[in-house]
Amino acid sequence: MRLVRQRVWGVWLAALALAGCRGSEGKGPQQAGPGAGQPMPVEVLELRPGPVRDVGEYLGTLISRRSVTLYPQVAGYVRRIGVKPGEQVKAGQLLLEVDPSRERAGVQSAQAQRNSALAQRRYARSTRQRAEQLLKEGLMSRQDYEQAVAQSAAAEASARSAEAQLQAQQVELGFYRLTAPFAGVVGDIPVKPGDYVTPQTVLTSVDQSRALEVSVAVPPERASQVKVGSTLVEVLDDEGKPVVSAPVFFVAPTSDPSTQLVELKAAFDNTVGLRAGQVVHTQVVYETRESLRLPTFAVTQQSSQFFAMVAAQADGGTTVAQRRPVKLGGLEDNHYELLDGLEAGTPVIVGSLQQLRDGQPIQPKPVQRLPGEGEGPGVGGAADAGTGGAGDAGMGSSPDGGK
Repeated sequence: MRLVRQRVWGVWLAALALAGCRGSEGKGPQQAGPGAGQPMPVEVLELRPGPVRDVGEYLGTLISRRSVTLYPQVAGYVRRIGVKPGEQVKAGQLLLEVDPSRERAGVQSAQAQRNSALAQRRYARSTRQRAEQLLKEGLMSRQDYEQAVAQSAAAEASARSAEAQLQAQQVELGFYRLTAPFAGVVGDIPVKPGDYVTPQTVLTSVDQSRALEVSVAVPPERASQVKVGSTLVEVLDDEGKPVVSAPVFFVAPTSDPSTQLVELKAAFDNTVGLRAGQVVHTQVVYETRESLRLPTFAVTQQSSQFFAMVAAQADGGTTVAQRRPVKLGGLEDNHYELLDGLEAGTPVIVGSLQQLRDGQPIQPKPVQRLPGEGEGPGVGGAADAGTGGAGDAGMGSSPDGGK
């Protein structure tokens, strides 16, 4: 019985072993997979020169080219306020009025004095005319005539003085009405009706944000590269894209003693809703030149060395991926400036670099669209030393610190 069982177990184990071999043989071709040994399809881009900008990024401050702080020219109690803080006003619009009761009474008194002086002038003129006629007829002495002439001249002077006093009183009365000197936005109004104000009391301000200046502080070595009228200052939005671009019109002749930075100014027409006093991100375009540009998706890094994969011809006429060390400059718009390592016209492999190995057969085809194209500018480059949060990054700074 024991011998029979051993034979049965032996037959069963042999059958299992045979089935396993057959299964292994059936799986062999499946593991190889379809297309094994075929060239890998890749997209390539021929290197061509393009515009490369040497830029520095800084914080800037927007300044209104027309901004005024308003004070009363008279003392008195605030009678009414005609606007609200932040309101858009027109030139000549009433902002605030100080109680003019006393000055209005003075104007009325000056008007009465003028009317009296005018009446006396009319009487003196008529008296002089009669005196001239009587003198011609010999009915008045020369002395009486000269007296009439003097009285007429005195009446003329008195009338002119009364008119001048009335005009002065009317001008003074106008000071009690504070109006907008130009169209703009009203600032804070720290007073309220009933408050007593003097000529030293700040009432409000009016800013015009249509014409703005952007003030930027840059390192002195960078300021020497600025050309008035041609160097551009760009105001950036939250995504780092330029929304305003204007040429520099002013470079400070000396550095700021506290920061050792040099101020630049550019003026522009504000059509994008910026506000005076706003702190913005800016970049100064120091130079634009032609240079080779390498997409970020064509670059790999190992330690401090950067590499690119290019399509090269191998022995036998096959096309293979070849790894080349490259030296890069700054980064802008998802492109590095290529300083060394490749020449113009070199077909560079774009994307899927982690799946390639040096010498691997490839099937290149022209790139249709770069990965990440249209997703906004890249950020990179080294920074110049500065204070006050103003950094300097540009295409002229290499990602490996200038190695």
